[in-house]
Parts: sequence; structure tokens; C-alpha cells
Amino acid sequence: MPGSLSLRIDLEANGRIGPGKVSLLEQIAAYGSISEAARQMGMSYKHAWSLVEDLNKLFRKPVVAAKKGGQRGGGSELTPLGLAIVTRYRAIERAAETAAVPHIEALRREIESE
Repeated sequence: MPGSLSLRIDLEANGRIGPGKVSLLEQIAAYGSISEAARQMGMSYKHAWSLVEDLNKLFRKPVVAAKKGGQRGGGSELTPLGLAIVTRYRAIERAAETAAVPHIEALRREIESE
């Protein structure tokens, strides 16, 4: 793509999802831990937990669940809702990027013609 597109979806007055929250969910899925996801993203655990809580409040259901202990002491995993949020957001993002390509190219041509 000749430019980039950042997508934020406002679902309610104070409820939104965007690239940061979705990336956090993806990191939680990858690492099985909110704290490790936060470390990988360079944010505090408190901020990561706050973002998860924002999503829980918005969707009125948990997006992340605690895993039972084991050798490594448990962790976190996405609920089916959390997985659906990531899947739907990424699908919307792909559709928006596809639709935006000719318009972004036209804008770039305008910049280059100066």
C-alpha cells in the first residue's frame, strides 16, 4: 500500500477499539499472559489491564480469562469473544485498506505533483 491507514472504531460514546487494544489482545493470545503482552508492547501491566477492563465494560463480557495454574502458574487467554473481536477488527481493517488504496494513491500523486 502506498500509504498507511489507521482504523479506530467508535462503538459507543466512550467505547472504542483500535490498533492498540487489538494488538494487546493478539499479544495476550500469543504469550498467554497480560504482563508478558504488556512487556512486549512496552507498556505497564496497569495500563494493559486498564485496556482489557475497558473492553470488558464495552462488550459487557470478559475478553480475557485466567488460565488455571500448572507448571508455569497459569496466565491468561482470550475468550471466544476476545478472539472474535480480533478477527472482526482485522477483517474490517483489511476491507478498509482495500477500499482506501486508490484514494491514498491519488493523495500521494497530489503530493508528488507539487
